[in-house]
Amino acid sequence: MKVLIVSDTHGRRGELEEIIELEKPFQFLIHCGDVEGDEEYIRQTAGCDCVFVKGNNDFFSNLSGSECFILEGFRVMVTHGHLYGVSLNTAMLEEEARSRGVQIVMFGHTHRPYLEEKDGLILMNPGSVSYPRQQGRQPGYAVMEIRRNQPPKITQKYLETL
Repeated sequence: MKVLIVSDTHGRRGELEEIIELEKPFQFLIHCGDVEGDEEYIRQTAGCDCVFVKGNNDFFSNLSGSECFILEGFRVMVTHGHLYGVSLNTAMLEEEARSRGVQIVMFGHTHRPYLEEKDGLILMNPGSVSYPRQQGRQPGYAVMEIRRNQPPKITQKYLETL
C-alpha cells in the first residue's frame, strides 16, 4: 500500500495539489496537522481514505489531537506533536507511542523532516508542505510503502522550487 504523508499545509493548496498529482496513485493519505479547515478539500483531491489530526493552528477544528489505527498490520499513531514538546526533542512522544504499543509514530509541527528508528519504533515527520524550515526550505512530504509482514519503507521527498 502506498501512503502519502503530509503536514503543516496551513490552508495553502498549490504545493499540496502538485504533490498529490506527482504521487498518484496512492491508497491512503495521512495529514499530521495544521490543516486549517481543508479536510474535505484534501479528501476530495486525494480521492482516497484520509486521516487528519488537529494541529496548534486548527483553532476551530473538531479533529482529534491524535489517532491510532492499524495499517497493513502495523499500529500507527498520528499526532501534530506540539503537545509532546517535539520542538525540543521526541522523548515525550516516544514515551507516549510506546505506551500505546505503536510501531510507527508520525508528527508535524516543527516544519522540519525527521526520520529515525529507535528500538523498533519508527518516528517520522514529513516536514511542511507550505512553510518548510529545513536547509534549502523545499516543501517536504513523505511516501510510505507498507505491506503486512515487511518492514515499512519511508522516503522523504521534496518539491523542486524555482
